[in-house]
Amino acid sequence: MGPGDQAWANGLRRAHFPPERNVLDAHITLFHHLPGHCEHEIVARTRALAAEFAVPKADLTEVMHMGRGVAYRVHSPELMAVREMIAEGLHGLLTQQDQGRPRLHITVQNKVEPAVARALQAELAAAFIPRPLAITGLALHFYKGGPWEPIGRWPFRGRARAC
Repeated sequence: MGPGDQAWANGLRRAHFPPERNVLDAHITLFHHLPGHCEHEIVARTRALAAEFAVPKADLTEVMHMGRGVAYRVHSPELMAVREMIAEGLHGLLTQQDQGRPRLHITVQNKVEPAVARALQAELAAAFIPRPLAITGLALHFYKGGPWEPIGRWPFRGRARAC
């Protein structure tokens, strides 16, 4: 995300995410588990797509109740198109979860009691106004059983639109 949106989303996570579980900055998950044995291919493809495509247009469209958490829905056909290009290159290697079409979102609360999540969703929804969201690049992380190790971060810098 752009610096302003990143700071805003991280602030919400600090305020509402259980501290012991808040081990990662706010983010938009495109995939949950990519095959580790394809890391070099995935890095090369991610780097190439970020270089080829322009910053995708994106909007925050609603505050989502997620059962035991709350998130802001992200609408970005252009980001979804980039995601599909990555997925096509990994055909047959994606987990069941990553084979489906994700609901892009920024999680601000998770793993809380449903009543706590409902209360936060109502509070945030009451003040919510749909707005543009700055997405500046793609990043990859390696999960190591608790901490996340950054693999790389690549800004969108191309001229092409992904849709």
